[in-house]
Amino acid sequence: MNYLIGIDLGTSSTKTVLFDEVGNIIADSKIDYPMYTPHNGWAEQEPDDWANAAVNTIANVIKDSGVNKDDIKGIGISGQMHGLVMLDEDGKVIRPSIIWCDQRTGKECDEITEKVGAERLIEITANPALTGFTASKILWVKNNEPENYAKCKHILLPKDYVRYVLTGEFATEVSDASGMQLLDVPKRQWSDEVLEKLDIDKSMLAKVYESCEVTGTITEEAAAKTGLSTSTVVVGGAGDNAAAAVGTGVVEEGMAFTTIGTSGVVFAHSKEVKIDPKGRVHTFCCAVPGEWHQMGVTQACGYSLQWYLDNCGNSYAYDAEKTGEGIYDIIDREVLDTPIGSNKLIYLPYLNGERTPHLDPDCRGVFFGLSSMHKRSDMVRAVYEGMIYSLTDCKDVLDEMGVPINEMMACGGGLKSVVKRQMLSDSFGVDVNTVTAKEGPALGVAILAGVGAGLYESVQEACKKMIHKDPDNACTPNMDNNKEYDKYHAIYKKLYDDLKDSFKDMAKL
Repeated sequence: MNYLIGIDLGTSSTKTVLFDEVGNIIADSKIDYPMYTPHNGWAEQEPDDWANAAVNTIANVIKDSGVNKDDIKGIGISGQMHGLVMLDEDGKVIRPSIIWCDQRTGKECDEITEKVGAERLIEITANPALTGFTASKILWVKNNEPENYAKCKHILLPKDYVRYVLTGEFATEVSDASGMQLLDVPKRQWSDEVLEKLDIDKSMLAKVYESCEVTGTITEEAAAKTGLSTSTVVVGGAGDNAAAAVGTGVVEEGMAFTTIGTSGVVFAHSKEVKIDPKGRVHTFCCAVPGEWHQMGVTQACGYSLQWYLDNCGNSYAYDAEKTGEGIYDIIDREVLDTPIGSNKLIYLPYLNGERTPHLDPDCRGVFFGLSSMHKRSDMVRAVYEGMIYSLTDCKDVLDEMGVPINEMMACGGGLKSVVKRQMLSDSFGVDVNTVTAKEGPALGVAILAGVGAGLYESVQEACKKMIHKDPDNACTPNMDNNKEYDKYHAIYKKLYDDLKDSFKDMAKL
């Protein structure tokens, strides 16, 4: 039997999973690490925390499984995107990594837009200048820490630093590189124009591969630490959402997935590069060679429910303790007993500003239509519906762009609820399915490793062998419900237009 390893480098932990060649989990291991916030709005991590976690979790799964190291044919790495890792000429880390959620680079985003031009930037990189992306972080170091910038000889993304530790190679791949704002996304190569206008030396950037291409093999030093064979190949891997797409089988046009975590994501696969000129959704190269994906992101989709329960949900905790039921079981039951529209109550989930479709950091959460008749069941149903409407906004932009969505996969902890999945299916008007495997990103990059190792001819073939749908959890849309959701969604959308100036006024106070 052949085996594959998927490494999922997250913000709070790294999880490594050993799979057999048909997608069964043989062993897994996870190690946590901290995030640092030295100033308000900053977010940093130590790259060696990631590397040590990867090395030790690999060693753990090999030890726990008893698998022969020579039977582990390939490794793929998934990771948090956009983080900046700077190395000196000896390959040593210069400073802590500025990671994806850091918000210090507003001035640098203005600088990028001014130097490249707003329209031209979207034409090349498929996205407007955003504080989360890597290019603005590079300029921040250049502007604020010139001594560190002068030392820098290599720039890597988080997962690609782990690759360097395992293989000694400076490499990246198209899906993760798409989030740096330095890649020509339609051409799948570094943009000389953007690099020249921002005065960033191209020699600092890693070689760009397709996600399933082999980027190197395990060094003798890494083999000694992990227990791996030096013949095990390491493929390009993918950014977290691109890896999750492969791990849920979203690898052909017409397929998409939705996930709810803290944020919400609607991700669609496309054979052609399609870019929203307004920059409301991301367009990145996907993990399937020569193809792309479009992705809408809502800032506080899943967090809205957590916020509501933390601040207004004490009665649910009391009821759960009294009855022995789970809190979410009680909530789901109340939501089902409350009509669509939450008895004319609408929630806008803009707790932390919004990304898709408004690009507005100043908008905030709203309960609209609140009256003395409303109960907790109406409010929590309104929160559920606000989450779903925010995701429907993402799908509407993709529809407007001509991105076909015929089937939707659901993943992420926020969509474990069949109630939310059915609401999603009804609002989207498409079937919503799940897969049996719950290790989406790790499975996705293990699949890519299987292609690179020669076990499968293509990503699509590998997905058919390693991914299995869960027919017991499929949801089919109720089109009568769809019409009802459309009525309230129309009011939901109008509310933002009515309030956007007031949001700006409030932000100035």
